[in-house]
Amino acid sequence: MFYEPSKGHGLPHDPSKAIVAPRPIGWISTLNRAGEINLAPYSYFNAFSTRPFIVWFSSEGAKDSATFAEETGEFVANLVSRDLAEKMNRTAVDAPRGVSEFGYADLAMAPSRLVAPPRVAEAPAALECRVTEIFRPRALDGTQTSAVVVAGEVVGVHIDDAYLKDGQFDIVRAGNVGRLGYMDYASVNEIFSMRRPRWPKD
Repeated sequence: MFYEPSKGHGLPHDPSKAIVAPRPIGWISTLNRAGEINLAPYSYFNAFSTRPFIVWFSSEGAKDSATFAEETGEFVANLVSRDLAEKMNRTAVDAPRGVSEFGYADLAMAPSRLVAPPRVAEAPAALECRVTEIFRPRALDGTQTSAVVVAGEVVGVHIDDAYLKDGQFDIVRAGNVGRLGYMDYASVNEIFSMRRPRWPKD
């Protein structure tokens, strides 16, 4: 089949998120100026670069995570491991402002070193970030979309020593969780390696 997204797909459910998958989940913790804490998962999340180390998350509308990050200029991206998947899902609840998702999902907060928002204590890894830019992508016709993209430079990295093996982060043990399409998720349970090919020299 072929379809033009602007004209609809004709399927029972939108396949776009299933095609662009798996997507890592940024479990974003933020703090606003009033001291309110928010924790929410974002599957529109990834890394831009390594030098400097920049990550981003995209909010469908100006939700608390994007709003709080804009207010204070900071956020933490926590890793979702397989054993935390159900608790991560609980933090996706549309709770009213002032309700702690940490408490609702029975998660512990741990202090960050260089930013104010707390991190998820149980997470195998967490990235402390300072906001570098916030923007709304535009459609082909020039109109702003509802998405709010928050980019931040990673200024501090926490890694639980239990997930380090031979000097490398053990992705399989952590079982990094990614979002697929629909209501489906995946967890890393296998790794295979391939070296980048080199063009043969004369």
